[in-house]
Amino acid sequence: MTERNVAGIEYEQMLLSRYTIAQHPSRARLDRSVYLLLSRIDGEGPMSIGELSAAFQLDASTLQRQTTGAVQAGLLERVLDPAGGLARKLALTPLGRERLAESKDQSVDALTRILADWSTTDVNTLAELLRRFNVSIEEYRDAHAGA
Repeated sequence: MTERNVAGIEYEQMLLSRYTIAQHPSRARLDRSVYLLLSRIDGEGPMSIGELSAAFQLDASTLQRQTTGAVQAGLLERVLDPAGGLARKLALTPLGRERLAESKDQSVDALTRILADWSTTDVNTLAELLRRFNVSIEEYRDAHAGA
């Protein structure tokens, strides 16, 4: 990388954000926003609209619309706060877990094919660098929230 090729990273990140790993439509393939919601709730446990709003830096009204659609589709359900709080939280339903797992499996299968000729070292390096990049993005976002 010459002179910290930040412009090159910006360009490659832009291209990466355009691609959908599993291009073919199927029953399992979730809408991107629903996939992100389900993945976050799956990783963190039941979350309120406020918690999701903070996590995604989106207006509560936007998340309310997205989660309402996922509830109506049977992917999420409103549950009592497991910690005893007053707010209702959103949790994955069995169907939501199933559809999320199917969608993740499709993405992993596609990535496995895409990276088939990469060395294990290169795949592991890419995974670590992407993890670091995402952590840096979240740290930057949190440090500049409301700025």
